[in-house]
Amino acid sequence: MTDTRRRWRFIWSVTAWWVLLALALWLLGKALDQPTSLAACAASAALLVSVGEVGEGLRRRL
Repeated sequence: MTDTRRRWRFIWSVTAWWVLLALALWLLGKALDQPTSLAACAASAALLVSVGEVGEGLRRRL
């Protein structure tokens, strides 16, 4: 696999996780009657995805 293809695969993977997690957090808030904005859920999802990716990178190196 070329570096460009690997980079695009990584970008699409992270984007998909971010969108799914943001929607899951937003829907969970709606289900539990905790009004939250989609923007706040997207920010939380971005933080969770970035922490997960850093952890995965550390796991691979160690």
